[in-house]
Amino acid sequence: MEPQLTDIEIRVLGSLMEKSMATPEYYPLSLNGLVNACNQKSSRQPVVAYDEATVETALAGLKDKQLVWQSTATRVARFEEGFCKARNLINREAALLAVLMLRGPQTPGELRGRAERLHAFASLDEVQETLTGLTEAGLATRLARQPGSKEARYAHLLGGEAPAGNEEDAQPAAVRNPASPPADRLAELEAEVAALREELARLRAEFHAFRDQF
Repeated sequence: MEPQLTDIEIRVLGSLMEKSMATPEYYPLSLNGLVNACNQKSSRQPVVAYDEATVETALAGLKDKQLVWQSTATRVARFEEGFCKARNLINREAALLAVLMLRGPQTPGELRGRAERLHAFASLDEVQETLTGLTEAGLATRLARQPGSKEARYAHLLGGEAPAGNEEDAQPAAVRNPASPPADRLAELEAEVAALREELARLRAEFHAFRDQF
């Protein structure tokens, strides 16, 4: 039986899963990097504003469940998820599950587009096949089709039950903000710049520590 996670634990774990695939060069994440990943304004629903103490509490719960590991190999503690390996998830399964964890219930078509930077699905059939596998594994479920919708939505089950849909999902496609994709990309670039600055600061600290030894 899958452990039931809190909403904050789901956001933390989902962010680690996403970054391991989207920006592996900056992974594992430091606490600061993980807080930024959780609080992204793009590719997140709902948008949150967690502080370090909130994320640390969620990390403690995830470590107790053996879903997250902490590395102390560097001067700054870094965190990585162990969920995918423990559940033998392949990349396409991890990609869809991470997007569900970070953005709530979605249709297969929405999932294919939003998971593109994590895994390039060859077709909608591949998305559907992957969702079927996650459903059979008890990690996801198919929701009832909404009135006026051509596709049923899927949701993860890591919280013990399917989360409620968000306002964006409930809106017809025609009234959604057409500027969302560019805004998402801009926010992603800002997050990458923040990660680069963090990495530069870490390298500088390690250089000064090395220099002080002589």
